[in-house]
Amino acid sequence: MEKIIAENRGLVRSIIKKITGSYNEDLEQEVYIKTWKNLDSYQEQGSFKSWLGRIAKNVCLDYFRSSAYHQQAKEVCNEQVLQNKAIISNQDKVLDAKARQKIILKAIDELPVKMRKVIYWFEFEDMSIKDIAERLGEPEGTIKSRLFNARKILAEKLNFLRGEN
Repeated sequence: MEKIIAENRGLVRSIIKKITGSYNEDLEQEVYIKTWKNLDSYQEQGSFKSWLGRIAKNVCLDYFRSSAYHQQAKEVCNEQVLQNKAIISNQDKVLDAKARQKIILKAIDELPVKMRKVIYWFEFEDMSIKDIAERLGEPEGTIKSRLFNARKILAEKLNFLRGEN
């Protein structure tokens, strides 16, 4: 029996993994026990490996029908449901944030060019009003006015994001 196990360990493990999705030592041992019990009924009509493979397949299918599998699947399912709810909740938050971000960026893109530059540099590049004024060669008061008007337009366009109409 040791020779059979040594020669066929890879085959048995790969069948178990392919059918169940993971390696299961208990199933592997069950395959060898059934092989040992039925060794005298083996008829050399086909290859020994295919006979052993059929035993491994049947052991896996029996496992799926067993109450132990159903109990384990139920426990895992309950845990996964809770984990999936948490993951979905987080994904929804991320998707909502990304959707909001796209809406905001689209609204900024729709601003007149002079206002768009000012809001972009001030909000996204963290430039001061003084630096923006120097860069554009405009008075600081003009930059403040553009920033104020850009924010006002954006607030009107995006008030629905805050639940307002």
